Amino acid sequence: MWTKHHKKRKFGRLALPVITVAFLSYFGYHSVHGDFGLRGMEEFERQRVTRQARLDVLVRQRQTLEKEVALMSDGSLERDMLDEKARSYLNMSRADEIVIFH
Repeated sequence: MWTKHHKKRKFGRLALPVITVAFLSYFGYHSVHGDFGLRGMEEFERQRVTRQARLDVLVRQRQTLEKEVALMSDGSLERDMLDEKARSYLNMSRADEIVIFH
């Protein structure tokens, strides 16, 4: 009966732990520093806050414009509002008027 003798290698025992450490190191690094990691999440949150502030400003501007348009609609046309906007856009006034800039 024949038997095979295997020579014990020192590097054979270290292969699996080295691969495991490399695998965990790679994914551990990218879970913190990657695009979708912890630092990436902080950047996304910063952008969200900035964009939310910009959205709030734009919503307020839109509401102001909608209110002005409602004042100039057919049913409730206010002559003062129409006169004010026309003078503002055309940058004109009469000779006897006083202009106050704000």
